[in-house]
Amino acid sequence: MDRSIIQRYADGGPILLQAIKGLDEGDLQAFPVPGTWSIRQIVIHVLDSDLIATHRMKRIVAEEKPLLIAYDETAFAKALFYDRLNIVRCCELFAANRAHTAEILGLLPDAAFARQGVHNQSGLMSLQTVVENYTRHLDHHLKFIREKRALLGKPLL
Repeated sequence: MDRSIIQRYADGGPILLQAIKGLDEGDLQAFPVPGTWSIRQIVIHVLDSDLIATHRMKRIVAEEKPLLIAYDETAFAKALFYDRLNIVRCCELFAANRAHTAEILGLLPDAAFARQGVHNQSGLMSLQTVVENYTRHLDHHLKFIREKRALLGKPLL
């Protein structure tokens, strides 16, 4: 087990707040790429995904091969007020959740990262795989935020 993944996961915590720095409400709500999510929607999606990931990680640690249920991210975005939530609070919650979860992960023995859950769409997933996936998930969405910022004339510094 390469424990550096825990630090990479934790280091992602403050990145969302940095990613929206200097943007006004119009920028956050804009759709510079038609047919895709706004920066606000991306940020809140990343938060919701991370909260779900934390639940999955904790269940893998605490239970024997728990069932991990997929969710409909589009339905979340439509039904959970992604266009109206307080974006700074969402970024702060993301950072706090990452720090809290990383603390738990850091206390686990290496063997715990081989524990598995059963995702209803993807099958068996180890704790290590879930941590790695969500570390990459943030990076994946940061690319879209950078692209939208550049199109709005406010590149991420």
